[in-house]
Amino acid sequence: MKLMTIKNGTKNRTSPKRKLVAALAIVMLQAVAAIFFLVDSIDEIIMQFSAGIGFAVILECLVAVALFAGVIMGARHTRELMAEAQRREGAIAVAKGALAEIMNLRFAEWQLSAGETEVALFAVKGCSVGEIAILRNTAADSVRSQLSQTYAKAGVTSQSMLTSIFIEELL
Repeated sequence: MKLMTIKNGTKNRTSPKRKLVAALAIVMLQAVAAIFFLVDSIDEIIMQFSAGIGFAVILECLVAVALFAGVIMGARHTRELMAEAQRREGAIAVAKGALAEIMNLRFAEWQLSAGETEVALFAVKGCSVGEIAILRNTAADSVRSQLSQTYAKAGVTSQSMLTSIFIEELL
C-alpha cells in the first residue's frame, strides 16, 4: 500500500538545485572578478616594469591572488556542502522508505481492514478525527469506530501511542 501525503501549508523552501545554481553563480562571479583583477595587475606590472613596480601594483596583485584563492576555497566548500546535502537527502529517503515498510508490516500483522489502514495512516500523520472524516468523506463516528478497532488490534489506547510504535521501531 502506498502512503498518502497531506498538504498542510508548510513554508515553501528553496530547492537544493536552486541553492546550487545560486552558489555556482556567486563562485563564477568571484572567478570573473579575480581574473579581471589578475589581468589588470599583470598589465600594470608590464606597463610600469621599466619605471619600477609601485606599492599599489603589488597590493593589487596580492588582492587579486587572495580573491582567486577565495574563489577556489568557495568552490570547494560549495561542492562539500552540496555533497553533504545529497547524503542527508539520501538518508531521509531511506528513513521514509523504512517507515513506510514498517507501517505496512505492522498493519498487515494487525490484520487491519483497508478503511482501518487508511484511518491509521492519517492518525499517525497527526490528523484529528474531524480531519480524517473530511479527508475520507465519512462520518466522524465511523472514523472513531475504526480508530478504536485499530487501537485494539495494535494493543494501544491512543493516537500518540500508535505513532510511538513506529517512531520506536525507527530508533
